[in-house]
Amino acid sequence: MQPYPGDITNVHGIRVGQMENESARTGVTVVLGPRDGAMAGVSVRGAAPGTRETDVLRPGNLVEQAHAIVLSGGSAFGLAAADGVMRFLAQSGIGIDMGVARVPIVPAAVLFDLGVGDASVTPDAAMGRAAVTAAAKGVQQGPYGAGCGCTIGKLVQNTVPARGGIGSASMMLQEGITIGAIVAVNAVGDVYHPDSGQCIACAHMHDGTPVKADGLLYGSSPMPMQVRIPAPGTNTTIGVIAVDCKLTKDQVTRLADVAHDGLARTIRPCHTQMDGDTLFALATERVIQEINFVKLCAAAQEVTARAVANAVLSIPK
Repeated sequence: MQPYPGDITNVHGIRVGQMENESARTGVTVVLGPRDGAMAGVSVRGAAPGTRETDVLRPGNLVEQAHAIVLSGGSAFGLAAADGVMRFLAQSGIGIDMGVARVPIVPAAVLFDLGVGDASVTPDAAMGRAAVTAAAKGVQQGPYGAGCGCTIGKLVQNTVPARGGIGSASMMLQEGITIGAIVAVNAVGDVYHPDSGQCIACAHMHDGTPVKADGLLYGSSPMPMQVRIPAPGTNTTIGVIAVDCKLTKDQVTRLADVAHDGLARTIRPCHTQMDGDTLFALATERVIQEINFVKLCAAAQEVTARAVANAVLSIPK
């Protein structure tokens, strides 16, 4: 089964930088917009999020654009990675001109990976700075950046979760608009292919036998197992959707909202009280003519679903 083509850097004005500590199993992914920023929105659907600067992105609030988005491991400790990104951008002359200083807008979201590596090592400002300085076109998918310590399938007791990772995909619409997504998949649920419906990542027994959670949740499994309720906030899928057309702040917020349908289509269960599922959206405004927003929203959920699948399909065998 091959990954879907493209990645979020195919969207005009978008670059991605990543850095990870492989031994500690944690890392950072930074999504950079154009120098002057991109119209930004956010949608938080999980019940245990760890975020920074999400309130400023609400429609009606003063600031409309973000200069970068940080996706990080390390649970709440990982929010510190955004400090390094902010400092780097400010030193590069990027940010809102406040007269006495430029203030970059760098929202962030984190996932919980402390249980898979060295919990004493978490992303910090130095790792955030290293990630943003590595920003380029193209995304290394799989167990890299914020996906380094991701795992999938944590509902069945006495089983081993599957490896998660970072995934990205993009597509071009007939109108010449490119839309892309990047997600770090660290879900409590299992992952299913968006086209075939096949389970492509779930927990397994110590002998390698796969164990899907849906049979236990819906009472159809013949296996005598119990559902485990992980601690709140110990999972979470986070990501960014980007388009190169012009959108209002209301529209880009709606785009982040509907992109969660792509998570729900591929992750079962999704948006639980143990997840902090958060998606940001950016519009880089290359295409300024009127667009079919219904079509764009449909594409957002499709490309998000593809990115989730790519996170799994890109894991080295």
